[in-house]
Amino acid sequence: MSDQKPPNPEADAAIAKVRRMMVIIMTATFVAIALGFVVIGYRLFHVGESVPPFADVTAALPAGAKVLSTAVSGEHIVVTIEVNGVTELHTFDPDTLKPLGRLRLETKH
Repeated sequence: MSDQKPPNPEADAAIAKVRRMMVIIMTATFVAIALGFVVIGYRLFHVGESVPPFADVTAALPAGAKVLSTAVSGEHIVVTIEVNGVTELHTFDPDTLKPLGRLRLETKH
C-alpha cells in the first residue's frame, strides 16, 4: 500500500549536515544582531562621557589691550588683541584651554 522507499543513509547524513550548518549560521546571525544592539545601546547611554567638563578660565589682558576678534576651529581657539597699536594673536587648545602660542605683529620703521 505504501509507495515509500526505504530511507537512504547517504541522504540522511546530508540532511543532518545541512541542519547542523543551518543551526550554526542562525546562531552566528543572532549573535551578530545582539552585538549590534549592544554597541548601539552603549553609544546611546555613554554619549555624554566623551565631552570634557565645562571649564571656567580667566585670561588677564595687558593694560590698554582690546580684543579685536576670536576664531574657533576643531584644533585651536585664536584671540586677536591689540596692545598699544601692536596686534597679537593668542592661540589656545580648545579642550584644555591652555595657551599654545602667541604671534606678535609689529610694523617696522
